[in-house]
Amino acid sequence: MTSVAPEKDKSKVHKLSLKGSAKLVAEFFQYSIHTILFQRGVYPAEDFTAVKKYGLNMLVSSDDQVRAYIKKIMTQLDKWMVGGKVSKLVIVITDKDTGEHVERWQFDVQILAKPKSKSSSKSKPSTTSGGADQENAPSHADSENSRAAAAPPAPAADKTEAEIQAEIAAIFRQITASVTFLPQLPGGHGGCTFNVLVYVDDAETVEVPVEWGDSDAKEIANGERVQLRGFSTHCHRVDTLVSYRLAD
Repeated sequence: MTSVAPEKDKSKVHKLSLKGSAKLVAEFFQYSIHTILFQRGVYPAEDFTAVKKYGLNMLVSSDDQVRAYIKKIMTQLDKWMVGGKVSKLVIVITDKDTGEHVERWQFDVQILAKPKSKSSSKSKPSTTSGGADQENAPSHADSENSRAAAAPPAPAADKTEAEIQAEIAAIFRQITASVTFLPQLPGGHGGCTFNVLVYVDDAETVEVPVEWGDSDAKEIANGERVQLRGFSTHCHRVDTLVSYRLAD
């Protein structure tokens, strides 16, 4: 006997607008930064508080300086996401003593329903720096990383809001589980700092705040790479990759 899968209840399908999808992706990035800082021990566990999100207990920083830094990032990221400008967000963890990049979390953004643009698509990273003491100044270095304009991929199939939330929750579970294979960060709590890089399309036409600057890609030299889960809405797809330096 053949069983027939039940059809999806169309009344529950959540077809986000481009703006709504952009805000959902930006919010995912915000929680990703907090989660990585906690799970990787960049800051002590007592500096985080639990909130309920995506059906999970998420840990977010309660440190005023860290929260202010992330808020500054998100204020600008929200605008770029709604404008369809963001192609990638990267979180780089760096050894304070040596300046060596030891871990790099990369979130690639595909825009499935992109606003019309008259400019050719070029992508380069902008950064504003962060750390335990927030002493780093924004870096200003031209990036050689660019990409040619390409036809956008086809829109994703319609999904319910619950399906989208479940995909996002699965990513956070995988980030949490990554501590089983990622090397311990050097120096313990306070031994590393972090930077957030945002790659924007049409870089020559994008207005960048003065506290942000161009950056190199901050790649991990001879690092291992692990592809993690992704999620999609009708308008966006986000894929996750972590690179890390092998332990000595």
